[in-house]
Amino acid sequence: MNAAQLKGLTVRTTDGEIGSVEQFYFDDETWALRYLIVDTGGWLGGRRVLISPISVISADWQARRLDVALTKSQVENSPDINTQLPVSRQNEAEYMGYYGYPYYWGGPNLWGTELYPAGLAVPMAVPVAPVQKQSVDSHLRSSDEVTGYHMEASDGEIGHLDGFILDEEAWSVRYIEVATRNWWPGKKVLLSPGWIEKVSWPESRVYVGVSREAIINGPEYTAGTPITRDYERRLYFHYGRPPYWALDAEQKDAVALGGI
Repeated sequence: MNAAQLKGLTVRTTDGEIGSVEQFYFDDETWALRYLIVDTGGWLGGRRVLISPISVISADWQARRLDVALTKSQVENSPDINTQLPVSRQNEAEYMGYYGYPYYWGGPNLWGTELYPAGLAVPMAVPVAPVQKQSVDSHLRSSDEVTGYHMEASDGEIGHLDGFILDEEAWSVRYIEVATRNWWPGKKVLLSPGWIEKVSWPESRVYVGVSREAIINGPEYTAGTPITRDYERRLYFHYGRPPYWALDAEQKDAVALGGI
């Protein structure tokens, strides 16, 4: 799913609509989508609230609607987090505690003890330890903030980050969309976040361990076109990288065997 499809999506609770998706926060270490930022419009005086993928029941892309297992009252009384400022780990702990969700951090998988956010939807049976004031940074970045960052290949600048392709089940960034129009007009390519070597937040630059030539000759991506498994196979074969589904299968097997 192209992340652009999220913008403007109506969010509906069990007893009514609460607003529309404006952007999202993702984890800059795992590239998991942690929260949707929802503009509540006139309902809460323009207040923006966070909605976790943990609460999502279903998405109707044709109707442009996202259904969540929350009530309007729950959302209205949720912790008021200023989305114009960095979201701290303390903010997150308060948020997760309010909804009764286990923390996603500290576990071995993308969603803590689970591979997917749906696995955390069951409220906590026992309270978890409080987060200390000096806890680590939450590593959250907004999608709007990062869009437009310069992309640096292993041997020079190649374009800019133009969007995100999301995994709907894991709620993670599966690919970053790179626009190379400054060099090759109109061409866009996809790169895996796993190929990113570092991100310089002060310089607004993303560094990938792939050469410019490889990107020039890589499979082209047309915005709005469904991404097929055949396209993904060609993508990973071209860059000489193991496909994520093979790595995911290994991780699932390890979890099933108690190895993780």
